Amino acid sequence: MKDLIIVESPTKAKTIKNFLGNQYEVIASKGHIRDLPKQTFGIKIDNQNFVPEYKIDASHEQIVKELKKLAKGAKQVYIATDEDREGEAIGFHIATAIDKDPHKLPRIVFHEITQKAIEDSLKHPRFIDMDKVNAQQARRLLDRIVGYRLSPLIASKIQRGLSAGRVQSSALKIIVDREKEILDFKPVVYYQIKSSFNAESSVIEAELVEFKGKKLDKLSIKTEKEAKEIVQSLKNAKFILEKIENKRRKTATPPPFMTSTLQQSASSLLGFSASRTMQSAQRLYEGVMTHKGSMGVITYMRTDSLNIAKIAQDEARKLIAKTYGKEYVPSKPKVYTTKAKGAQEAHEAIRPTLMDFTPQVAAQYLKGDELKLYTLIYKRFFASQMQDAEFELQNLWIQSDVALLKAGGRKLVFDGFYRVLGNEDKDKLLPPLQVQSTMELKKCSEEKCETEPPARFSEASLIKTLESLGIGRPSTYAPTISLLTSRDYITIEKKQIKPQEVAFKVIELLEEHFNEIVDSKFTANLEEKLDEVAESKQDWQKLLWEFYEPFIQKISEGKSSIQSQKLAIPTGELCPLCGKELVRRSSRYGEFVGCSGYPKCKYIKKEENPSNEELEDFGVCEKCGQAMVKKRGRNGEFLACSGYPKCKNAKPLKPTQKSAPQKLENVQCPKCGGDILERNGRYGKFYSCGNHPKCDFIAKFPPINQKCPKCGSLLMRRTFRNKPILECSNPECKERMDDTP
Repeated sequence: MKDLIIVESPTKAKTIKNFLGNQYEVIASKGHIRDLPKQTFGIKIDNQNFVPEYKIDASHEQIVKELKKLAKGAKQVYIATDEDREGEAIGFHIATAIDKDPHKLPRIVFHEITQKAIEDSLKHPRFIDMDKVNAQQARRLLDRIVGYRLSPLIASKIQRGLSAGRVQSSALKIIVDREKEILDFKPVVYYQIKSSFNAESSVIEAELVEFKGKKLDKLSIKTEKEAKEIVQSLKNAKFILEKIENKRRKTATPPPFMTSTLQQSASSLLGFSASRTMQSAQRLYEGVMTHKGSMGVITYMRTDSLNIAKIAQDEARKLIAKTYGKEYVPSKPKVYTTKAKGAQEAHEAIRPTLMDFTPQVAAQYLKGDELKLYTLIYKRFFASQMQDAEFELQNLWIQSDVALLKAGGRKLVFDGFYRVLGNEDKDKLLPPLQVQSTMELKKCSEEKCETEPPARFSEASLIKTLESLGIGRPSTYAPTISLLTSRDYITIEKKQIKPQEVAFKVIELLEEHFNEIVDSKFTANLEEKLDEVAESKQDWQKLLWEFYEPFIQKISEGKSSIQSQKLAIPTGELCPLCGKELVRRSSRYGEFVGCSGYPKCKYIKKEENPSNEELEDFGVCEKCGQAMVKKRGRNGEFLACSGYPKCKNAKPLKPTQKSAPQKLENVQCPKCGGDILERNGRYGKFYSCGNHPKCDFIAKFPPINQKCPKCGSLLMRRTFRNKPILECSNPECKERMDDTP
């Protein structure tokens, strides 16, 4: 009998199997095998208790049967799902599905998929942590309650197909609020003074920091007149070098990656979306081919921890000393702490598992996205364990009787971690100068500037904001952005996230009637309470009821109190029937222009030439003579009368082309002697008697003037298994023969 290890991913199963050999059977559950039903609410609520009605998904029924069979014959069963709450819950559902006690089934965890890590975990199994399971269950039920109770209400009040979610809606509000800032932004005009001085054989750029005893900031000079007066004063002034400041400054090493910072850096440096980053990271974690065989080359990638295993630190320090020299190794290992709220999902930062699997070596085994992402992770981890970079900074203070200017320069003294990450900033060196020496003004001019609106969010900056506010957790960032995109709440153009018109409507409704759903503090507070559930400090049933009771009350009231806000875009035209403004709306059948006074006024405008494709002539209606137009319905595009709703004539956009039947020469019907005609049907060409319907002869292939030796019916010429054959046209006679000369 073998021991059975159940993991989530087939790739992970294969990698672990390679380490452990034949004494273990390793099989994948392929993710969640039980979940709430998709078509129903799936939660029974009785006396403030929430009972989830989990079901085995149809796609996993065969897997569950196989798991049960293997578990029944196994010596010992180990649950080895991922180490976060999601993995803990999957392990619980697996144990339940295979009829094992979740409280007694051994559970192993590991941060990396290497032979040592797997063998160590088998030596120190634990049991499933029900507090983590309950935290995940509470999150799942919270999201189901919001999604299945709030989404239909929003869809009924604004537009079909809309949805709301606990994390999704909070994230959308952040995006919408930023867009409102941009739309409401009013630029402020200010002026900058640009000055340069001759010094030795170089030119020094200087910034005006004080004029006539008044300190200046960015927006101090507001008019062109004032700017020109300052420029003229500077041109007439004499300058001396009042003071030289020299000091050294260190630039601290960056911490290793956690989920959010990996997604941010991959977005900024590689142009990867959050979902693309996580897909590549998943493959690197589960197992790829290396110079030491198949194994995971990075640690677990859903983490908000910055801890690093001591053995990994020691190996990195040795390799840094060997590769770059001892001066690049700090006296003590670098230790980092996360600022993320509630950080506790995993125990290590994202790092390479094999220190000698350098990007140069990896290039022999990895390609495309995987190689790019692995290189990013590898370099960031090694940089985090190196010495700080050190700069020499120099400031020059240039004085006149009316003004004080400042010039700065710097020089990289020790590159430290820049040796791995590189340094894009070029040294800006100042020439050697003497205090109290005369400075010659070379050029001075004013420059008109305007303040700029805040930038739209990129995926990277949105994830950073969500993390700082405590909204969501490492596993939720990528799915949240993907969901907002798929629901057409946002578009991502040139890395900028732009909310659509419907997003403003949804957030407006939620802010007015369900403010807690879009309140970042409320959402973050819920996340903290879920963390408390995982730490056995909060009862998950109580948490759900405290949210559910007031929420459902608002839903009930909203069905009658919230007025319909069907999305409508003003067109600037007036209704010819009632004089109200015409608006463009969306319906299940596409866009149309109608009266804003609906339902009292049901006018719908006949749109002429709304797009290039509709300039086509589709003919006239056979019933009323008006033009036919192309429309889109639930079954695709079709032609409809432009006089709708008075005339409701409609027909297919591309009717089946039925050409006139073609007579076959020298072939007669074997039943009645009539002509054989070639016709076009809904399923293609066919051949029938010209005396139809009196004669019912029909054939799928073209008959020839040659009779079957068996029954006397006409033979048909066709191809069978790439060979020409003759086949009897009589379906009751299955005679076939070669059609060879």
